[in-house]
Formats: sequence, C-alpha cells, structure tokens
Amino acid sequence: MDFDEIIPRKGTNCVKHDALQQFFGSDDLLPMWVADMDFRSPDFVMEALRRRCEHEVLGYPTAPDSYWHAVIDWLWRHYHITALRDELHFIPGIVAGIAFVLQAMTHPGDGILVTTPVYPPFLTLPKNGQRQLVCSPLKVVDGRFAIDFDDFEWRARQSRWLVLSNPHNPGGTVWDKETLSRIADICYRNNVNVISDEIHADMTLPPHQHISFSTVSDNARNISITFIAPSKTFNIAGLGSSVCYCPNEQLRQRFFGYLDGYGLAGGDIFAYVGAEAAYSHGEEWLQQLLAYLKGNVECLRTFLAERLPQVKAVLPEASYLAWLDFSAMGLDHEEIRSRLLQRAHVALNDGTTFGGNDYRGCFRINLGCPRATLLEALERIASCF
Repeated sequence: MDFDEIIPRKGTNCVKHDALQQFFGSDDLLPMWVADMDFRSPDFVMEALRRRCEHEVLGYPTAPDSYWHAVIDWLWRHYHITALRDELHFIPGIVAGIAFVLQAMTHPGDGILVTTPVYPPFLTLPKNGQRQLVCSPLKVVDGRFAIDFDDFEWRARQSRWLVLSNPHNPGGTVWDKETLSRIADICYRNNVNVISDEIHADMTLPPHQHISFSTVSDNARNISITFIAPSKTFNIAGLGSSVCYCPNEQLRQRFFGYLDGYGLAGGDIFAYVGAEAAYSHGEEWLQQLLAYLKGNVECLRTFLAERLPQVKAVLPEASYLAWLDFSAMGLDHEEIRSRLLQRAHVALNDGTTFGGNDYRGCFRINLGCPRATLLEALERIASCF
C-alpha cells in the first residue's frame, strides 16, 4: 500500500474537505480535523463492492452468515472475545448506537458519565436527550491521559451509564488492564453500566496492546455493551457499518429488542459487503497501516521537540489523533485559533469542543494522512508562532 500517495478529495462530498467553509468560514485550509484518513480504501474492500455492483439489483439486504463469521473471527483473533451470534447486533454507526443505548436504557435526567477531554458526541448526545452530563476530567501524567479515580468514583455515584472511549479519543491513550478493571469495579459497585466505544482498537500501535473492556473481569462483562467498527481501521466510514457486542442477557434483550422493535439497526448492502471484506482480508493491510501511522507519530514527536517545544502533546498509542496543548505559548485561545486558521491556514479540532473551557489552548490534529501532508501542516503551524 502506498500511504504516501496524495489523493485529491475535494469535491467528493466529504466532510473533511468539503465542509470547511461551513465549520471554519474558509475553504482555503489544510484539513487536519475530521477523523477519517486520506489514504485509499483497501483494494480488497473496493473489489468486493464492485463485484456486488455487477448484480444490478440493489434490493433490501440481509446480513449473510459469512458476514457474522468474519466479525466473530475478528473479535476472537484480535481481542479474545468469544462472541456468540446472538450476542451481536448490527449498528449503522457507533454515534447512532450510543444514542440508541441512551434512549432505550436511560430516562431523562439520568446521569451519563464521561471522561474529558473526549470525542464531542459523547458530550452532546446526553444533553440532546435531556440526560444529565457528568464529566470526570482526565489528568496528563508522563505525556498520556490518566483517570483521576477519586474524582471518577465520586462522579460514578451520580451516574447510571458510563460512555468509555477505549482507546481514548483524543490522544489515543490505551487503557491498561488495571485501569479497566478499576473502572469496572467502581461502576459495578455503583450500579453504573458501561458503553465501551472501541472503534479505534484495531489501530493500536505496537508495542501497545488493546484490551477490550468486556474481557477484564466478570463485572465488566456483566455491565457492558461494546461497540466496534471497521470504519476507522479501513477508512470506510462512509459505509456506516458497526457492530454491538452485549454478553449480558438482560441488557441484550432490552437493547436488541429496542433496536428491532423500532427498526433502527439495519445495514445497507455495501455496509455488510465492505465490512466482511475488511475483516476477512485486512490483516496484512492493517499491519502496513500501523507501521505508517507509527512513523507519523514519531514525525510529530520529533518536529515538536525541535521546532515547537512549548507545545505539549498527548501522542497516540492507538489510532492517529494527537492532542496538542499550546497554552505555554502565553496566548489566549482565540489568538491561537486565529493564527492557526488565518496565518497557517490549517484546520484543527478546537479543544473546547471536547469538554469546554478547561481545554482552552488545546487542539486535536489528525495524523491519518501522507507524511508530506503532515509535514506541510506542521511547517505552517510553526511559521505562525
């Protein structure tokens, strides 16, 4: 795979490039924000989609047994999850899946716990559903995020569900078994169930290893619903193909019954075809991707040390999303944002959208791009400071 290839995406109706004017007020920007990659989607996925198009009837689909076999095999080989078919359900996207859990399993006013800074829909979904958002701020320890367990347990007592980003977004921190076990024990003691969003798990960078929340203990298994997807891993987010794993029968009957009863969780033809191809044929491609992304992380690390030492970073141990803290520059948030947009002409995600004013001076950068694109963005950023 040639990950150095520059693929023009502007004009293809992609959010990352074609929604710059809407979100940033200018389309003359280098987009380093939305969490998809600028790499070509794998040839084995594209070929599977083309083959399906040769049958020129696109009627109502059903998920074939081969799709479920591919999902179950992937979960076992990568995460030692022994999933049964009845414990799995298709979801048309993880954000939608989280929203469905909150609607089906909680009531207005219930506390929904998140650890901030965190992926913005984790903050907006509870608020939009009239649930009470409960935030437990993370600490930065030795350049990676860490949970403040004293604060976390206090917040858990105010909550009914935890939405866990595992690995964490932003920053790509990989939670170890001890951390996940403590989360599980605290949540179990306080009658808090857990949504574990593991969409970035496949892109855990060596030597780090992802641990699925449901596997760390019986407590974790009994209180959790896990979401996975091939969308980030294989750059096929536009197919809207995700999977929910729920081993607890009581939770499963309630949630899956809600999905089926309201007709919320069917996939289209290409969602099943693309995901099956990715999970069946994606091992070698994924290893090449991980090596390239690890190189991009090292590129960012070196550049910051040499050219922007004031910028403190949480560098990804999984995926391609780094967290940059510019606050040591001595500039206020608006000035930093203005320089990035108007001088550097680079679009980054604003840190305040990940948890409010506590993250002024912070921005998220997407490293899922050719190295030349990353270096151009970093040169532009350095020049504006």
